[in-house]
Amino acid sequence: MNIFITRALPGDVLAPLAEVGAVTVSPHDRPLTPAELRAGVAGADAVITTLNDRVDQEVLVAAGPRLRVVANTATGYDNLDVAAITAHGAVATNTPGVLVDATADLTMALLLDVTRRVSEGDRLIRSGEPWSWDIGFLLGAGLQERRLGIVGMGAIGQAVAVRAAAFGMDVVHHSRRGTGVGLAELLSTSDVVSLHCPLTKETRHLIDEAALRLMKPGAYLVNTARGPVVDEAALAQALRTSEIAGAALDVYEDEPRVHPDLLELDNVVLTPHLGSATTETRTRMAAVAVQNVVAVLTAGEPTTPISFPENS
Repeated sequence: MNIFITRALPGDVLAPLAEVGAVTVSPHDRPLTPAELRAGVAGADAVITTLNDRVDQEVLVAAGPRLRVVANTATGYDNLDVAAITAHGAVATNTPGVLVDATADLTMALLLDVTRRVSEGDRLIRSGEPWSWDIGFLLGAGLQERRLGIVGMGAIGQAVAVRAAAFGMDVVHHSRRGTGVGLAELLSTSDVVSLHCPLTKETRHLIDEAALRLMKPGAYLVNTARGPVVDEAALAQALRTSEIAGAALDVYEDEPRVHPDLLELDNVVLTPHLGSATTETRTRMAAVAVQNVVAVLTAGEPTTPISFPENS
């Protein structure tokens, strides 16, 4: 059997694949172009992808009828056309649950950074500009008794809620399953809004100009979910005009590109998709993707399948 991996994976996680087939790893240390991806998957029985790889009908046609599994090395799967993969006779898988703590930790790091102006202070020190302590210098916002509104109360949202409670925050949430408060109430009453929802047709630009207008002038937005959940142009305008106090983003609409207006603002913290970026988490993600491939090719059943109605 032929197994194609779109980008090198960490550690020795590939070892189990050698027992079931011939493994080819892309030689490029970068996201593949669509043409390179189509060429790489040709004749494959299994493909291990990352969130940079868009697997659509064209890729499936290029792969051919032998393809049995597309194993995404990520919890999210908006890069996969799960319905098309299913119709092709293959199964799509992801790595749920693996990155909960790492992403929740980063969420709190970003929340603390933007509210206490840590990165802004770091930039000031590195600039060499003169500064001195005074009673009003680089004042931020405390978290105690402030409201955190969590949009998307899955495993990561719940983990963030636990951490926020330890900081003395009052936590409310909004969920597509109908639990918690309405989105408008959450936006208008929260001091910090943290996004943990999947990217779907309904959540694309969920935080747009109208949503930002509902937020408090002193509120902050944190996004460690998916970039297109936020309209970056609208966010940049809201930050520039002080409609909200600040934002912290780990994901972007057109990743790795960041809206240029955001780069000019001091009241936004920007990190390069570090939500799962611990050695332990990334290694475990890769291992789960490998387990899914081995399970499908040897037993016909993946460890963590994605059912395509969830992607509609």
